Amino acid sequence: MRIIPRRIEVAQFESEGWKMLYGRRKTGKTFLVQHFLEYDRFYFVNRDGTILDLTSGKYMNYDEFRREFLDHLGKEKIVIDEFHRLPDGFLDLLHAHSTLDSELILITSTLWLTVRILSMRESPLLGILLPIKVGLIDEREILVELSREVNGKELIEASTYLREPMLVPSYKPPLREFLTDYLHSSGPIIKDIIGETFTEEEIFFSEVYQGVLHSIADGKSKSGEIGSYLLSKGLIESPSSIQKYLRVLSSMEFIKKKPIHGKKRRFRYSIASPLLDLHFYLEAKYAYTELETPKEFIRKAVDEKVPRHVESFIESLLAKTYGLRPVKVELPALELDIALMGFSKLELVGEVKWRSRVKREEVKKIEEKLSKFKCRKVLVVPSEDALEREPKTIEVLTPEDLLEIAKRSLEALV
Repeated sequence: MRIIPRRIEVAQFESEGWKMLYGRRKTGKTFLVQHFLEYDRFYFVNRDGTILDLTSGKYMNYDEFRREFLDHLGKEKIVIDEFHRLPDGFLDLLHAHSTLDSELILITSTLWLTVRILSMRESPLLGILLPIKVGLIDEREILVELSREVNGKELIEASTYLREPMLVPSYKPPLREFLTDYLHSSGPIIKDIIGETFTEEEIFFSEVYQGVLHSIADGKSKSGEIGSYLLSKGLIESPSSIQKYLRVLSSMEFIKKKPIHGKKRRFRYSIASPLLDLHFYLEAKYAYTELETPKEFIRKAVDEKVPRHVESFIESLLAKTYGLRPVKVELPALELDIALMGFSKLELVGEVKWRSRVKREEVKKIEEKLSKFKCRKVLVVPSEDALEREPKTIEVLTPEDLLEIAKRSLEALV
């Protein structure tokens, strides 16, 4: 069984005190605790409010659980998964016993509750819990772990998508063929997981939210473009009303926003997970979870999307490695695949040419484009053999170079 150790998240458990793991569904929170942390008791709260003690197999109601929990608190290390399903009074119970010398790990898939606990003044757990976010697998960690199995172009493409933990156990190279088969067979499952996520957040997955995600997956990345698309579909009454939907989807970590360099409060939006981006693109284009869609159609979408997702993966990898922030550079007749900003200026810019041949003339154009910036410049290619000539003023990065960068950064973190 393929297991990604999640060392970056696990390292945060070395400090003392109560912890709360949070993040959207299917990011591996429960798996992380069960496989990489020590505990004595593990409780899981079902949707109907009953509680299952996974260590003994016993079911109980809330009153029985409450008595047992208080009896073991301070004596054993306790985990409570989906604790947000417990009655509101449980938070007050925790507050009342927070001074005990005890070990407790809480797990939740609801981001709204996380925000309430961490930011609202009246929260009974404010300052008591250490929040630990569990999102998609870190680019550095997935690169290093998958390098034990694959290399080169396949390593980068597989790492781009296997940041989504649900893909990790079943992946078999080549990545593009695997993705095509997975989406063809499991599209309805992905759709159900998305619906469950909205249900947990107590938000109705309306046609407006679906429309936003479909439009972003189809390439509309500015709020005005997204708003105009929804207006044309009759889903909203005014383009300005789109902001509230973007805020909700951002808070749920379905989408992420990238600042546009030099323009205050202007952003480009994208779907955070490459797998979900492919899913929503196929839904918008073919309604593939409801209508029989040939594998050839899905493979065409995969081939179209992979290079764009690889660009984003590499930019995020370099940003985390060097402690920089991704921004979108939009100048007349000039856009960059990679633009990373420090405190006040651009520190790294680059282009990604994810194909088997980069012609001499194209290398020259890249040199001319990047010469406009006084900072570190990189060109990322799947192999040095892809270049008809080496650029003179630009650092070339290959999958092997990216792996070494990831290794050094990961070692420094853990």
